[in-house]
Amino acid sequence: MIDGLLRSTSLPALEQTAMFAERRHEVLAGNVANLDTPGYRVQDLAVSEFEQSLKAAIKAQQDPQAQARYTSPGMVNHDPFDKPRLAMEKLVYHDGSDVNIERQVTELAKNQSLHSMAIAIMRSQFSTLNAAISERV
Repeated sequence: MIDGLLRSTSLPALEQTAMFAERRHEVLAGNVANLDTPGYRVQDLAVSEFEQSLKAAIKAQQDPQAQARYTSPGMVNHDPFDKPRLAMEKLVYHDGSDVNIERQVTELAKNQSLHSMAIAIMRSQFSTLNAAISERV
């Protein structure tokens, strides 16, 4: 019963968004950590691929046949953000690396905002569920 209630909300999609942001933060932090590593190439996770996978999983919630491929709405059986890809920065420095600290810090800030937003909405939904369960207004 509770599982069905939680699946009918946006909580699974928010959970996946927070998990993606956490994993992407690790990759971006690795780029910053390798700032002075000669020959290092910037890595990133494809935000557009994650968004497409999440959209497909949410759409599958309405399609019972497609739902068999997903463990729960908003959750894909394969991990679309498991393997970082090279980001292919345009500027390569004299040591062969392409880490641009300003760009990495900007991406980290945007990623932190995405994570914070997902967590804040999840908190709000849990508060609403808690109020409904305890019959408080």
